[in-house]
Amino acid sequence: MEEPVRVLFVSSEIFPYMPETDIAVSGRFLPQGIQESGKEIRSFMPRYGTINERRNQLHEVIRLSGMNLVINNADRPLVIKVSSISSARMQVYFIDNEDYFHRKFIYRDAEGKEFKDNDERAIFFARGVLETVKKLRWKPDIVHCQGWISHFLPVYLKKVYHEDPIFTETKVVLSLYNDLLGARLSDDLIDKMRFENLAREDVDELAEPTGINLAKLAIRYADGVIAGVPEIDPQLTAYARERNLPILPYVPIDKDDQAFVRAYNQFYDDLLTSR
Repeated sequence: MEEPVRVLFVSSEIFPYMPETDIAVSGRFLPQGIQESGKEIRSFMPRYGTINERRNQLHEVIRLSGMNLVINNADRPLVIKVSSISSARMQVYFIDNEDYFHRKFIYRDAEGKEFKDNDERAIFFARGVLETVKKLRWKPDIVHCQGWISHFLPVYLKKVYHEDPIFTETKVVLSLYNDLLGARLSDDLIDKMRFENLAREDVDELAEPTGINLAKLAIRYADGVIAGVPEIDPQLTAYARERNLPILPYVPIDKDDQAFVRAYNQFYDDLLTSR
C-alpha cells in the first residue's frame, strides 16, 4: 500500500491558542482539512507566553526535549510541548524556550516596540522545528510555512539540513501575509544566522535586514508560494514571479466550504509530481 503524503505545517499562529487572525485560522482549519483528505500532517507553532498551558492542556514531550541550540553564541535549551485539538483529531507541537517565548506580548512590548531579539527567536523556532522533526523520524513531503516567524526555515532546510535523509526530497510551500514586513532586524543578522554549509551569499537578501527582505529570502528557497490574504505586498509577488515559482492565488479559509482544501491539495500534489 502506498504511503500517504506527509505535510508539515509550521505556523506563527494557530487558533484557539491565538486569536482568530488570517494565519491562526489557516493554522487551525487547513491542517484538519488536509488530514481529512487522506494526507498525514504535523503542526508546529511557538509557545508564546500568552498561551495558558493549563487551560490548553500543554505538556512537555520529554523524549523530544533536552537539546540545546546555539543562537548568537549562547546555548538555548529547546523544550517541546504538545497539545491536542480534539474536535480536529490533531496534535500541535510547541517550540518553547524561557528566554525567547515566556513574555506577556508576542512580537512587541507594552509600548508597541518590536522586541530586539525577534530575529533570534525566529532562528531558534526554525531550527527547533527541523531538529524536532528529525527526532520524530517523520519524513515530510511538504513543509508549509505560514507567518513571518517561519521565514528562516526555508533557507535552513535547503542549505543546512538538505542532506539529511529526512529532508532530501522535501518541498517548501510558503504562504505570504503582510505581517512584520516593515520590521527592522539586527544589523548583525547574517552573522547570527551563520551555520555550517550556510554562506553569506546564500542569505544576501538580508544585507539590509528588514522584514520584507526576510520574506524575500523565504521566497528564494521556496518551491511554491500561496497568497494567504487577498492583497500581498507587490514587491513579494513580483519577486516570486521573477523566480518562476508556482503561485496559488488567495483562497478563503472557510471551515464550512472545502474549496480551500481542494485548492491547497492540488497545489501540493502538483509540486510533488514536478520533482
